[in-house]
Amino acid sequence: MTTKPPPGVLRRGFGVLWVAVKEQPRIFTVAAVGSFVFAVTTIGQAYVFGAVTDRVIVPSIERGEAETSALALAFLAIMLVATLKVAGIIARRLGAGIMQYRLQAGYRQRVTRRYLTLPFAWHQRHPTGELLSNAGSDVEATWSPIAPFPFAVGVVVMLVGTLGLLVVTDPVLALVGSVVFPLIAWLTVVYSRRMSPLMTRAQQLRGEVSGIAHESFDGALVVKTLGRETSETERFTAKAHELRDTMIRVGRLRGLFDPVIEALPSLGVLVVLLVGTARVGSGAIDAGQLVRVAYLFTLLAFPVRAIGWVLNELPRSVVGWDRVQRVLTASGSQEHGDARLTGARGAALSVAGARFAYGDAEVLHGVDLEVAPGRTVAVVGPTGSGKSTLATLLVRLVDPAQGVVRLDGTDARDLAAGEVARAAALVPQSTFLFDDTVRGNVTLGADVPDEDVWAALRLAQADGFVAALGSGLDTVVGERGTTLSGGQRQRLALARAVVRRPRLLVLDDATSAVDPQVEQRILAGLRASDAGSTVVVVAYRQATIALADEVVFLDRGVVADRGTHAALSARSAGYRDLVTAYERVTDEVIA
Repeated sequence: MTTKPPPGVLRRGFGVLWVAVKEQPRIFTVAAVGSFVFAVTTIGQAYVFGAVTDRVIVPSIERGEAETSALALAFLAIMLVATLKVAGIIARRLGAGIMQYRLQAGYRQRVTRRYLTLPFAWHQRHPTGELLSNAGSDVEATWSPIAPFPFAVGVVVMLVGTLGLLVVTDPVLALVGSVVFPLIAWLTVVYSRRMSPLMTRAQQLRGEVSGIAHESFDGALVVKTLGRETSETERFTAKAHELRDTMIRVGRLRGLFDPVIEALPSLGVLVVLLVGTARVGSGAIDAGQLVRVAYLFTLLAFPVRAIGWVLNELPRSVVGWDRVQRVLTASGSQEHGDARLTGARGAALSVAGARFAYGDAEVLHGVDLEVAPGRTVAVVGPTGSGKSTLATLLVRLVDPAQGVVRLDGTDARDLAAGEVARAAALVPQSTFLFDDTVRGNVTLGADVPDEDVWAALRLAQADGFVAALGSGLDTVVGERGTTLSGGQRQRLALARAVVRRPRLLVLDDATSAVDPQVEQRILAGLRASDAGSTVVVVAYRQATIALADEVVFLDRGVVADRGTHAALSARSAGYRDLVTAYERVTDEVIA
């Protein structure tokens, strides 16, 4: 698979670096000043070495002895320059490191905050592994050039100053040595064009490898029970090997580029020494000037190397930036108004003309639903009729493509951010528990008294088994609640919802793993509780459905009928066949 490189890699890469400077100007200034000090003192060393050669070494050789005072002054001059140089290195490295880690931490937070604001529908279109890669390796790649960047900026001073001193010292040798720079520029362009598609593919593969790993971990039970360990290993191995091969190609390209960039300044020094020796012999320059010129050319390796480090990372940085920006600029955020819900008990629920589609497949075709405050409504329908989609609409995880959902007569879109979450709670089909205590899973960090937690557990018929656990509320349930049964996990998820005293409680087949008698006690407790919540429950069992004040029969994305369980059983053959199917199959098996 080939990937088209992003256009203008170098230009766009420097644009990303400019963003970093604007976001961290003070830290960058510290690092750049440190690099500037390093550059100036390094150039200063050329003068010191040249002066020591002319005024101390050569005279000492001619006289056959060295003056102690001259040697002491030479030592002090060299140590002073070296001390300033060390201070510059410390400031540069600390500043660059702090700048890089601040940017990485800040953008990981931005990406994560954006994930939380994007609607549920957006998350359904993006695999978890890709999202993990965006917040991890993509952010890291974006700011990978920051570590050498202040150094490269500072040593530009060294580059310009060195070239100026070379011209002043001997224009002929400066012209001879400067031939390497057009070569370096040409190599950099070739490198960026070849590296960019490889880095693009590598970042994509990182996300794919992460996605496969995440699926395998999530589906560990399926993989184990169906004996698919070998096929999963092969699937992961194939993608991991593709990433490995891509990174090997990246390494080979860098392995060719880096040594050439490192070698060119050294080759320039050799040429300068050869030509310079001849010029010393002709009397055009003296030995001190040749030493100064040769040393200045060795200094050119520093800025060239530092700039090369930045250029090495720019293709990867641009790819990471593009992938991060796709998250930060993603459209689809839910709009909010400023309306508030002021009621204290059950919410009035209204759905009018709601339509919703997954891609080209429309699931709901103009659903209308009215639920009075404090009432319990059961939504019943065959698989694929749109029950779960309707449940997500009621708590505004998604918005209908057409139509409106109202709470207390107010369009959910007009409510202020967080209003729906404060008023409504959804307990979905699949139960998720954190690797935390029972208390932590029920409260999710909210400041809830233990007596309220126990009250919610009693309502969810979970207080008995929680009390029997080794540490009660302080018992750690394990990752995804692996130490609990399916029914126990569902009851904890229900307690998590009811502890917040929601005015609207939506149960999407949330008690399917619970014993029927326990399920009936839960629903009866919800109806009898003093919270007065409006309850919408997706249900299958006749005993559960019969507890509802009203039943809505959803079929093929529309409300086919509604009424009491008895009335629908009497007049709707489709409803009757659906709700009695379980009992009929059970009777046939027994017979």
